[in-house]
Amino acid sequence: DDLSALPVETLEGADAFLRGWNRLQMGIEDLDGPMSLLGRVSPDAETRKQADACSIKTQQFITDVYQNEKLYRNMRVVRINDDEERKLRQDVVSAYEDAGISLPPDKRRRIGAIVKRLTEISQAFSKNLRENPNRVTMTAAELDGMPKEYLDRLQKDPRTGAYSLGFSYPEYLPFMQYANNDKAREKYRFAFINRGGKANLDLLQEAVQLRHEMAVLEGYRSYADFALRRRMAKKPAVVDRFLDDVQKIVTETEKVELHDLKAFKSQARGIPLALSDIHHWDTNYWLTRYKEQRFGVNQNDLRRYFPTQASVDWAMGLASTLYGLEFKKTGAPTWHDDVQYYQVIDKKENKVIGGIYLDLFPREGKYGHAAAFPVQGSSTLEDRLPVSVLVTNLNRDGLDINELETLLHEFGHVLHGVMSKTRFVEQSGTSVERDFVEAPSQMFEEWAYNDDALSSLPKYAHGSCPQVTKDLLKRINDSRKFGRGIFYSRQTLYAKYDMAVYDNQVKDVMAVWEKLEGATPMGYDPGTQFPGQFGHIVSGYAAGYYGYMWSKVLALDMLSRFNGKLMNPMIGQFYRKTILERGSELPADRMVRYFLGRSPDSAAFYEDLSGLERKK
Repeated sequence: DDLSALPVETLEGADAFLRGWNRLQMGIEDLDGPMSLLGRVSPDAETRKQADACSIKTQQFITDVYQNEKLYRNMRVVRINDDEERKLRQDVVSAYEDAGISLPPDKRRRIGAIVKRLTEISQAFSKNLRENPNRVTMTAAELDGMPKEYLDRLQKDPRTGAYSLGFSYPEYLPFMQYANNDKAREKYRFAFINRGGKANLDLLQEAVQLRHEMAVLEGYRSYADFALRRRMAKKPAVVDRFLDDVQKIVTETEKVELHDLKAFKSQARGIPLALSDIHHWDTNYWLTRYKEQRFGVNQNDLRRYFPTQASVDWAMGLASTLYGLEFKKTGAPTWHDDVQYYQVIDKKENKVIGGIYLDLFPREGKYGHAAAFPVQGSSTLEDRLPVSVLVTNLNRDGLDINELETLLHEFGHVLHGVMSKTRFVEQSGTSVERDFVEAPSQMFEEWAYNDDALSSLPKYAHGSCPQVTKDLLKRINDSRKFGRGIFYSRQTLYAKYDMAVYDNQVKDVMAVWEKLEGATPMGYDPGTQFPGQFGHIVSGYAAGYYGYMWSKVLALDMLSRFNGKLMNPMIGQFYRKTILERGSELPADRMVRYFLGRSPDSAAFYEDLSGLERKK
C-alpha cells in the first residue's frame, strides 16, 4: 500500500518507489533463494520437503504481487532517469502482463492457479528423479571393464557378490564409457532413462497442457509464442529456422561418425559390419574406445591430470588472473560437511564483493545434475552483495576432461552471479534473457582446452599431478572434434522436441518423442521414456532449450575477442565490466555489441559444428 500511494511522476516519488520495489524483491529473494536451494541439496529429507512447501507459498505471494493493479499502474508510469531504470520498468511491466494483469478477474485468478500448479509440478518432477530409491543390480561379469577405483565405491552384496548401482552421474557416466558388456549398458541406460516413470510423464503432460492454457488466456496461439516474445529469438519461426539450419549440418556429420564407429566396432569385435550397428547405449562406449585408439586419449587416465580439489582451485585461479579476484575460504556454517564457502574479494579495491558456496560431491537425495544457484543477487542501492552456489556431482578422485568442462561451465554461471554490480536486485547476474544465460558459462568451458590456462593447474595440486603436455592437449582437442555431429544432433533433437510440445496444439508428450527420435539415424528404443527425466522443459527452459545452442553462437563469437590469448587480463577485465557485472541492466545483444565492438556473428559456431568456414 505504501508503494502504490507514492507520486511516482515526481523525481522524489519515483526514487522512493523504485527503492521500495527493490527492497520488496530483496525480501522475496531472502525467502525463496535459500528455500529453493535447500529443497535440492539439504541432506535432511524433511528439510527438503518443508522447503518445497514454503517455496510454493512464496510463489503464490509473488503471483499476488504481479497481479496488484496499483503497483502495476505505478511501475508503468514511474518517472525514469537512465537506461537501467528503463530496462527495469520494461521487464517488470512485462512480468505483470505475463501474470495476466490486463485480463478479467476470473482469467487472472486462473493464471495464478496455473503458476502455482506449475511450481508444484516442477518440484514433484525433480523430486521423483532426485529421490528415486531404485537401484540396478550388476554381476561381476556385467561390470567387466570398469576400473578398480569405480568398483571400490559401489555397494556390494557379500552373499552374492552382486553390485548395486544408483543413478548419480559419477556412477552412470563412467559405466556407459567403460563397461564392456553391451547388455549391461543397455539395461543400465533403460533404467536411468526411465527413472522418472509414468508419474513424471503425467506431470510433463499436465505442464504442457497448463502452459498452453495460460498462453491462450493471454491471447497467444502457443506457449512458445508467449515465452519467446521476451527472449532474443522473439518468435518460434526464428528458432525453427535456426534448428533446421543446424540439423542440416549435424545430421550428415552424425551419419559419418556413426559409420566410423560401426566400422571400428566391427574390427574390434571381429564381427561383420552388418552386425555392428551402434545403438544409443553404445555411443559413449565406442566413442571412448575410438578416441583411445585414434587419438591416444584415455578419459579415465586423464583423472590423474585433474585432481578434483586442485581443479576447483585452478578454476578460481583463472578467475583471479582474468578478473582480478581473490577467493578466501572461511568457516561459515554450511548444510553439509562437504560444502565449502569462500568470500570473493576484488584485489584492486581490496573489498569483498560477494560469496560462493561449493557443494561438489554426490549424496543421497541431492540434486543429481550440475547447476549454479543464485541465492542472493546484488544491489548497489542497498550495499547488497551477491551469493551464488555451485552444485555438482563430481568424482572425488579426479576429473576427466568432460567433467572439467562441466566444472568450468557451472563456475562460469557462479562468476556471472558473484561479479554482478547491478543497482537493482532483479537485474543481478544470470537474470539475463534465457537464450543468453548460457553464453558466459559456455565461453568459460574453453579454458579447459587451452594450453596457457592448463599450464598453471599442477601448482594447485602442489606438484602431485602431471602437466598436460602440448602433445596431449592437441590430442584432446582433436578427439573433442570427433563426435560433435552425434552431440549436436542430440541437442537439436531435444530443442526440436521442446518446441514441438509447446506449439499451438497440445499433443501426447511420449508420442511426439517417439516420432522425433524415431526419425534420427539411431531411431527410438521401444520402452524408453526420455521425456520423463527431461527436467529442463518442465522448469525454466520450457520453449527455451534451443537457448543452449543459441548461446553457443554468442559464446564462441565473444571468445574471439581474446584473439587466442585466453589468459589476457586486459580483455578479461573488459569482459567483466561489459558483460559479467551488468546482469540484465541492458538487453543482451546490446551488451555483446559493446564487448565485441560489432554486431554478433555466427561464423565461429558453424565452423565449430562442421569444421568448415561458413558465412553468417
